[in-house]
Amino acid sequence: MESIKNKTIGEIVAKDYRTASIFEKHSIDFCCNGDRNLLEACESKNIDPNKLIDEIEHVQQKTENALPDFQSWPLDLLADYIEKKHHRYVEEKMPVLKEYLEKISQVHGDKHSELYEIVKLFNVSAGELAAHMKKEEFILFPYIRKMIKAQQNGVQTGKPYFDTVENPIQTMMQEHDNEGVRFREISKLSNEYTPPKDACQTYRVSYATLKEFEDDLHLHIHLENNILFPKAIAMEKELAYE
Repeated sequence: MESIKNKTIGEIVAKDYRTASIFEKHSIDFCCNGDRNLLEACESKNIDPNKLIDEIEHVQQKTENALPDFQSWPLDLLADYIEKKHHRYVEEKMPVLKEYLEKISQVHGDKHSELYEIVKLFNVSAGELAAHMKKEEFILFPYIRKMIKAQQNGVQTGKPYFDTVENPIQTMMQEHDNEGVRFREISKLSNEYTPPKDACQTYRVSYATLKEFEDDLHLHIHLENNILFPKAIAMEKELAYE
């Protein structure tokens, strides 16, 4: 129990992503603010840490629905997975959600004015995420793959034009924080994606898809902030001293 108390939220979720549902239930941010330890997170939410630990351990003892052990994956494989699964998901869902949200705001906006703000926030997010993913695909991920090859071949990578991998990572993490803020506001405006009683089917589908989109984004950010980025920084330092 003591060891869990002193672990960061990101470390706990990185070990077993199923625990993310526990933190989400208690409104504890595990992706963008995963660097806090469990005690700090509990204190900020006035939660009994022993109760939270019991819930975490209950989830960890289950044998079903376990996700892959991302911690053990080579960094190039993890980067490939993020790009092919999560980036593709975002690219496929963004235009669909933009169309749905625009439609329901036109039909229901007079009675539910929060839809206009949701549309505005999501459109900003869509543009920012598109640019963000391209920076990862053309700058950060290729450098990570280059480091993997250098490590395998026992050579150094040479200093990148951005000086150190920590620089693009810092930018990516700040952009993750920005998305976290935006989606917390979308969640609040939508009453945690709960459609009103007079919602049509498109309205309900829109909110369900928005919730799915946010959940995927949380896993996406978690894999980068809590696993890929720290390991990439550590690898660069190792290569510098080889």
